[in-house]
Amino acid sequence: MAGQALSRAKVYDPVLRILHACNGLAILLLVATSLAAAVLEFTPEAATLWRLHVWCGYALALGLAGRLAWGLYGPEHARLGAFWQWRAWWAALRERRLFTEPEGFGHHPLAAGVYLAFYLVILALLATGLALAAIEQGRGPLVEWLGHDVASKALFKRPHDLLEEFVWGFIVLHLAALVLHESHHGVPVAQAMVSGYQYRKEKS
Repeated sequence: MAGQALSRAKVYDPVLRILHACNGLAILLLVATSLAAAVLEFTPEAATLWRLHVWCGYALALGLAGRLAWGLYGPEHARLGAFWQWRAWWAALRERRLFTEPEGFGHHPLAAGVYLAFYLVILALLATGLALAAIEQGRGPLVEWLGHDVASKALFKRPHDLLEEFVWGFIVLHLAALVLHESHHGVPVAQAMVSGYQYRKEKS
């Protein structure tokens, strides 16, 4: 309802917001370097971009380790347990309500399920990426086992590329959900990871 009063609460702490920003930037740089290197193909510039791509992967690995640690020891809304809302997922599937208005403070239950899937995809991307770094560039923690093992490249390259497509889909879905929540439900959402505040409609 247009003009309905909103209440707000400080939900996301500074550490969580910094980790979110750093991991988001690392993911965007990973996507950008991959696309640019693919366009440049077999050139010195492409080789430089692939090296940068690997370093961005290291940065993301550190950021995810920090997020995991904060998910175990951080405040309530940063905890990984806050993502696990299977009753809400089951109800949404049973009632076929897959895009609902945010209610209550904290992660939207359906979005939380998507975030968990996304974290698993990112972990798989990091694992296959480290394998490819060892095979193609002879660097990284897996180089002792896979260093320049070209015969094993096919085992990791195809899954890595497929998972990258999932990341593209998540980015589009994530941005679309932010826009739709604000335009359709009239609830500011995008600023939450900047200010830390969430807004919800006051119940009459």
